[in-house]
Amino acid sequence: MFVCGSGVGAAVAANKAAGIRAAICHDTYSAHQGVEHDDMNVLCIGSEVVGAELAAELARTFLTARFDGGERYVRRLEKIEEMERETTYG
Repeated sequence: MFVCGSGVGAAVAANKAAGIRAAICHDTYSAHQGVEHDDMNVLCIGSEVVGAELAAELARTFLTARFDGGERYVRRLEKIEEMERETTYG
């Protein structure tokens, strides 16, 4: 889990690393749906946006969610991986 004031900078920084699929989640639906449908592997939250209790709930939700593995979600991930292979930074 990455944390910064808004969560935006944390998500931008995290997504620079190969294989990372990070997203800002400030609600539990996004925290589990991001894993289930997009295989999100890094949760980013804003410390100025959510309180400690919600942050703990978001972390629990993220950690217990599992990738759905459905065909449409796998195809989506394959497209993302192809974009990563074609993109060069620097």
